[in-house]
Amino acid sequence: MLLSGTVIVDAETVIHDGAVVVADDRIVAVGDRSTCLERYPDHERDEYDLLAPGTVGAHVHSVQSLGRGIADDTALLEWLFDYVLPMEASLSAEEMRAAAELGYLEMIESGTTTCIDHLSVHHADEAFEAARDLGIRGRLGKVMMDKEAPPGLLEDTDDALSESERLIRRYHGVEGGRIRYALTPRFAVSCTEACLRGTRELADAYESVMIHTHASENRDEIETVEEETGRRNVHWLNEVGLTGEDVVLAHCVWTDETEREILAETGTNVTYCPSSNMKLASGVAPVHDYLDRGITVALGNDGPPCNNTLDPFTEMRQASLLQKVDRLEPQALPAPTVFEMATVNGARAAGFDRVGNVREGWKADLIGLETDITRATPLHDVLSHLVFAAHGDDVRFTMVDGEVLQRDGEVVVADAEEIRARAREFAADLDVAP
Repeated sequence: MLLSGTVIVDAETVIHDGAVVVADDRIVAVGDRSTCLERYPDHERDEYDLLAPGTVGAHVHSVQSLGRGIADDTALLEWLFDYVLPMEASLSAEEMRAAAELGYLEMIESGTTTCIDHLSVHHADEAFEAARDLGIRGRLGKVMMDKEAPPGLLEDTDDALSESERLIRRYHGVEGGRIRYALTPRFAVSCTEACLRGTRELADAYESVMIHTHASENRDEIETVEEETGRRNVHWLNEVGLTGEDVVLAHCVWTDETEREILAETGTNVTYCPSSNMKLASGVAPVHDYLDRGITVALGNDGPPCNNTLDPFTEMRQASLLQKVDRLEPQALPAPTVFEMATVNGARAAGFDRVGNVREGWKADLIGLETDITRATPLHDVLSHLVFAAHGDDVRFTMVDGEVLQRDGEVVVADAEEIRARAREFAADLDVAP
């Protein structure tokens, strides 16, 4: 396939009147349109105003999609234990499948091609199968909770780890490596030391399996961990083995100097979730400091109940503006930096090589956007537009691993209206009262 338009190769390179040529799951050529047409005259052709690397949602909760809007105006621990976790506990396998499908559908429609997905305690198979069927690239994991959890979610430690290992053996590396596993203890508050240490042992036993958990999102969370362990959150996670290049920590809003040193020294990845952090009044992550230390910082939406949208462009805008106002520096987190966080940094954090740029030999994960709209007029700078003005609704084309998932604004790998109808039906029956 030959796709033409203005090509955003990466955060620094834009090819006007360019083209991208795809064969199988790879990009085989990137350059000016006329040259590509001459070299590849027989390829199927399509055209979009902007062509860009697909974005990476480096911390999402697809299976919370049925709870969009159920717990507005609450703080983290109340939001989690009074609303969201009871909702997760109530979901049947069929409902979990519907929730995951809805989450992946929203990602495909709005330009997210890769995600790191923190699932739930039960029915993780349903999300893995949904990811396989809808074509998303993902690192998914069953949640583990063996200490603090509402009825229906509390597990035995050995059962949590053995079920995770079963899922690793069944799904890790399937679809040519498009689907991979992340061990996902919920967070230190809900997991015993045995569970956290067992997570590290299990990750070390399987090649390229990663670890993904929440950390230092909220001050109440940090106080709880310190009361129970005598250590601040990142120190505790480091002691039990949950730091390193194969670890992604979501949020990291409240870290001190010593914790940031640990993150940098161990190569631990951090996911910045600005909309969630604002909505739950958790605080502002010290992203500028993390980047200065060489820490890989990716971008995530978190879940629909604490964000209400999985739109990656909304998240890019929020990411930059929040840092600017927090630091009172208009230069804080400029558009190119945010774009890297939402693309190649996210892919790096998720452990996917050659994903996140539009380059020859890289994976064909691409999106196409329209700009013939008032919000894109005039279009002086395409990166500025993508970060500060674009919406997920502008995405008209989505490709993952060389497979077209959305064309001309229509998802072609699933019946989108049927997915939405099933989600509405199941959501209507949810008991979401605290």
